[in-house]
Amino acid sequence: MDEEYDVIVLGTGLKECILSGLLSVDGLKVLHMDRNDYYGGESSSLNLIQLWKRFKGNDKPPASLGSSRDYNVDMIPKFMMANGTLVRVLIHTDVTKYLYFKAVDGSYVFNKGKVHKVPANDVEALKSPLMGLFEKRRARKFFIFVQDYDENDPRTHEGMDLTRVTTRELIAKYGLDDNTIDFIGHAIALHRDDCYLNEPAIDTVKRMKLYSESIARFQGGSPYIYPLYGLGELPQAFARLSAVYGGTYMLNKPECKVEFDEEGKAVGVTSEGETARCKKVVCDPSYLPNKVRKVGRVARAICIMSHPIPNTSDSHSVQVILPQKQLGRKSDMWVLFHFH
Repeated sequence: MDEEYDVIVLGTGLKECILSGLLSVDGLKVLHMDRNDYYGGESSSLNLIQLWKRFKGNDKPPASLGSSRDYNVDMIPKFMMANGTLVRVLIHTDVTKYLYFKAVDGSYVFNKGKVHKVPANDVEALKSPLMGLFEKRRARKFFIFVQDYDENDPRTHEGMDLTRVTTRELIAKYGLDDNTIDFIGHAIALHRDDCYLNEPAIDTVKRMKLYSESIARFQGGSPYIYPLYGLGELPQAFARLSAVYGGTYMLNKPECKVEFDEEGKAVGVTSEGETARCKKVVCDPSYLPNKVRKVGRVARAICIMSHPIPNTSDSHSVQVILPQKQLGRKSDMWVLFHFH
């Protein structure tokens, strides 16, 4: 370890592993370290024993849950848009050869106490129980406008500059009611609160187009795909990419301390009495707690279920959006359900 590197990366979360992989491909000498004995950091997928160790200390999971190896529980559960930026990065870097993906069965929204399939195009909008007959016609016109919209073709803009028109003004043109606005903004455009209504409409339209394009890409029941063996597979795939191009990995390295020179510049990392020198250090915030400040909090819960979510056609994998207004909250709740 007592060597000099171009870059030392601390933590094996997704962002850190992507950077490690790309820097190694670019010819830099990279050392990648993690205090844990597994890849992924906060983005890891844990088996039952690892999960219990993390949250229950020395307790062991009940035998009724089955074999520990049958589980890959995501610490930060997240589905990926099939036509989104991350998927494009995976394809561009050829990391997909290390991964297997599954199309997510369905996308749903919680509305008035029930779970409903999210309509993502004009045909589904006409069939949706979320809207009445006349509202469906108005929603269909709006979906057609979004599908046909081309930022570089003024003929598709219907006389509106979406960089100046707010989302609220755009929706008002089509006369959509609050209930329809709720599921469009939160379950299709995936906004977390209602601030988007007063912002330029171009962002919401692009989000809706991405949703529709992602559904069309694999012609599945939702726009999402998911690594077959858990989200923790993504960091590992980029770690493999880094290793192929000469990157060095060290797991289970306790107390990784970043060393600074007199000018406050990071010059190396010390662990277990050895110091590796470097020109740059990249790390997740937990390695430099005195250099960051908390600006918010995300609450997560992990539920091990014995049955599918009701009203989702017994799907094996779904996302359910619970919009803030439906819950009386300031932000949405997202439920990701998956088993293989």
